[in-house]
Amino acid sequence: MNAPGTIDRPLTHDPKKQVPTMKPSAHEPSAARTTARTASDATNSRQNRNREMQLIPEALARAHMHDRIQEAESERRALRLARARRMQRRAERASLRARRALAMAVMQ
Repeated sequence: MNAPGTIDRPLTHDPKKQVPTMKPSAHEPSAARTTARTASDATNSRQNRNREMQLIPEALARAHMHDRIQEAESERRALRLARARRMQRRAERASLRARRALAMAVMQ
């Protein structure tokens, strides 16, 4: 038995020689008028699919880079927050030392 081709690997690249997937219904226009349009539609569809398939790695790379940028920005925000908290604690300790020094000066 001769297996039909798949979408990715058709038996032939000539749309006119491919096996039709659906039979035209009675109320559709005649096959003679639609054959040329169907061939060009199939070619356009195949070209669009190929173009989309070629753009998938680019889209994945773009999404990956977007995620990496978001991750880096989040990490920078976390580092800034940690630095700000550290500086705040240092300022509070300096303030306490100044208060103690002032209290000791007043006591003597």
